[in-house]
Amino acid sequence: MTKLDFLARADLDHPTLELWIEEEWLIPSATADDLVFSEADIARARLIRDLIDDLGVNAEGVGVALHLLDQIHGLRRAMAEVLKSFHQYGGPAAEISGSEN
Repeated sequence: MTKLDFLARADLDHPTLELWIEEEWLIPSATADDLVFSEADIARARLIRDLIDDLGVNAEGVGVALHLLDQIHGLRRAMAEVLKSFHQYGGPAAEISGSEN
């Protein structure tokens, strides 16, 4: 979605968006013409707004919270890959039967 669409859907003003991008709280995709935002960016913007407005988290705290959430998501992706490989190769049954031969 375009920057204007994003601003409307996220209920943000332009200076706030620029600050959040500068802080790397939002990292939209870039094209030759403009920035492109996703549904995930909308969700992240709403989370940032909730942290600041509803919970009173300061800028440093927002950065820490987002960093931790990004780590959690990364770990979930890594765990999903491990489980996929585990199941792909037969899981514990394959290990047990392979060790008996």
